[in-house]
Amino acid sequence: MTTETTLPTGAPAPVAIGDVQVGAGQPVYVIGEIGINHNGDIEIAKQLIDVAAAAGANAVKFQKRTPEISTPADMRDKMRSTPWGEMTYLDYRYRVEFDMPIYQKLIQHAADKGLHCFASPWDVPSVAFMEEAGALTHKVASASVTDLELLTALRETGKPIILSTGMSTIEQIDKAVETLGTDNLILMHATSTYPLPPEEANLRMITTLQERYQVPVGYSGHERGLQISLAAVALGAVTVERHITLDRTMWGSDQASSLEPKGLEALVRDIRILEDAMGDGVKKVFPGELAPLSRLRRVDA
Repeated sequence: MTTETTLPTGAPAPVAIGDVQVGAGQPVYVIGEIGINHNGDIEIAKQLIDVAAAAGANAVKFQKRTPEISTPADMRDKMRSTPWGEMTYLDYRYRVEFDMPIYQKLIQHAADKGLHCFASPWDVPSVAFMEEAGALTHKVASASVTDLELLTALRETGKPIILSTGMSTIEQIDKAVETLGTDNLILMHATSTYPLPPEEANLRMITTLQERYQVPVGYSGHERGLQISLAAVALGAVTVERHITLDRTMWGSDQASSLEPKGLEALVRDIRILEDAMGDGVKKVFPGELAPLSRLRRVDA
């Protein structure tokens, strides 16, 4: 079983999300990003929560929008083919939103499974909505890094904030961090290409963000497979977020770059193995080496 370790010298203090500490020296906080992969169906959403719980994740995350505010004006009237027929993009956005009673049921369902449940609010009213729903924390989507009105509203909640940094310049991240403040802030390195090709992963940004902002840094991945997410953990990511789905062939723009149940289970398993394997960096002779030592070493020191 993975246990917390001593905080590395000079590492920023962990951030508390509910009863869980997220940061260096703590078990990696694994987030199953449901997003809108539920396609507006509460039963699919519940099944995805169950998948995250069975895999050993720590949290699930949704996306919350007020469609008439968060949908770009030039996109609203564009027609889209959906499982429910042809409809405008704005109508589609409404079709996949959940109301307050459903969110409260989902948050309770997650809690019953031992999971945190929160969302990425895409507009100021959605911040108030998720506050009323009882979310323990809020996530900033990469697309919202430059929405200073939204960031200000999030800071005013006093809740821990998780900020993704995809599709953003370092100057834009600077401004976002200045707006949010560094108390109770977790940054997430991300590249917003779906699916993510390895050459765009740029995992060394994890170290860059850690050194620049002195806050816990995690990784939000959109790649196929597990290797890049595991490498992020080896480089010091304190939280890993991956989209999850029941089936990658389901309808929806995020399904193909999501992990199916077995993939999420393997990711969590391998993260926990990797945590144990990282060690403390202090050279020692381990108990398992004693027998080979006595059998193989000819000259004592």
